Order: sequence, then C-alpha cells, then structure tokens
Amino acid sequence: QLQASGGGLVQSGGSLRLSCAASERTFSSRTKGWFRQAPGKEREFVAAINPSGGSTYYADSVKGRFSISRVNAKNMMYLQMNSLKSEDTAVYFCAAGNPIMSTRTSTIGYRYWGQGTLVTVSS
Repeated sequence: QLQASGGGLVQSGGSLRLSCAASERTFSSRTKGWFRQAPGKEREFVAAINPSGGSTYYADSVKGRFSISRVNAKNMMYLQMNSLKSEDTAVYFCAAGNPIMSTRTSTIGYRYWGQGTLVTVSS
C-alpha cells in the first residue's frame, strides 16, 4: 500500500530524493513520515508531515538538510535529502498513520509501512 523508492549510492555532500507512493487516496487524510534504520540500530524518526502538508517535523540530525513534502492529488510523499553525510546511510521507510503529538516521532504512531529503500552515502 506504500512503496518507497529513490535510494541509491551517493557521495558525501550529495543529494537524493526519495519518493513514497500510496495505493489508496485514503492515505491523503493521514500523517505521513519517514523513518530510517542503520545496520545494528533501531528504526529512528526522520521527518513527518501532517495531512494538509502545512506542518512538518524533523529530527534534529536532519533539520536544515532534509525536506519532506507531499502531493495528495498524486498520493505521493517525498524526502529531499541534501548535504548527505555518511551517518545518513540507512534503509529508509515511509509510513502513514494518525499519531497523536506524543507519538508523532515514534514508530508506534504509524500503522502503515512501506518496504525500505537503501541509501548509502560514501565518504
């Protein structure tokens, strides 16, 4: 129902744009987010966007470098990643749900998950 794409290999300082396609228009009424999981680490919050796209939230580690956006008419969500660092290397997952404020940055706030797309940043 959610499918992430756009990962790949990029040099440090480079950019990538991830996409997340939703199979149903019902996802347009849900908060959407990006999470990532590096080898041997827990899945962590990256960014989230409310249903209208008017509010966005970012992890401190990506603030100022990453930008989340959505186009509900196309059932799409994006993550523009600039100034990539080696520590950004991870599998990136898109998610959708109805989190409350306290769960917006937690995996428990999201019911629907896409498969991951691997981002590798070489130094």
